[in-house]
Amino acid sequence: MDDETITGEDFSDAVLTDEKWERRSFEGCDFTEADLRGLVTSGCTFTRCDFTRTDLGSSRHTATAFRSCTFDRTILTGSELVSCSLMGSSFQQAALRRMTITETDLTLSGLSRANLRGAGLRGLRLRESNLTDADLRDADLRDADLLGARLSGATFTGADLRGAKLDANSLVQAGLAGARVDLATAVAFAAAHGLVVD
Repeated sequence: MDDETITGEDFSDAVLTDEKWERRSFEGCDFTEADLRGLVTSGCTFTRCDFTRTDLGSSRHTATAFRSCTFDRTILTGSELVSCSLMGSSFQQAALRRMTITETDLTLSGLSRANLRGAGLRGLRLRESNLTDADLRDADLRDADLLGARLSGATFTGADLRGAKLDANSLVQAGLAGARVDLATAVAFAAAHGLVVD
């Protein structure tokens, strides 16, 4: 079944645990409340698919794209994403704890109010993502690209932001008290708050 394209299929309530999918494409498919625990994907593409209340716990995804997908109350605990794209996807009340995310593109993703406390987000592309009111305490965001991200109400206490790309607007919006930053970000933070740095 590899290299096939599946369009508009209803997988809601399906039990597909420990499946292995390679180079498959899914467009407009409904995975609502499906049991996909332990799913392993490689080179797959999901476009405008609905994963509402889907259990993706302990799943593994490599070079897989989730484009404009919905993850509403989805269980992603213990899952792993390597070299993936989640561009334009939204996460509402999703269980994201203990996720491992490496070299993944989260541009334009919706992560408002997400619990990402202690998450490993190093080097991720989060450009123009919505992180409003997100909990990023103790998260590793070293070298992450947060340019244009919406950070109003986001909490970064204890987070590591060394080398991260942040624009002036983000530096004003976010709660960066207690975050670890490099000198360049500290100077930019001061300037964004109206201080004159000599």
